[in-house]
Amino acid sequence: MNRFERPPSTPGLAQVDYLDGDFRVIRPGAFVRCAVTGEPIPLEELRYWDVTLQEAYSSPQAKLTRLGVKVKLSGD
Repeated sequence: MNRFERPPSTPGLAQVDYLDGDFRVIRPGAFVRCAVTGEPIPLEELRYWDVTLQEAYSSPQAKLTRLGVKVKLSGD
């Protein structure tokens, strides 16, 4: 089933249990918030999280920021 065939999700913030390689929705919703940036992440786009901290991240850079790793991007 693709995202266009899915029934509309419940609007608002979802509560999610982050597992190794997967996550389980505890309370239905359309999105979770990035622990670093605060931006909403639609559940269908959620790719990065920390199982121990139970936090979601909008990008790999956000996860590295959370870990305190400084990344120098080319061209900077």
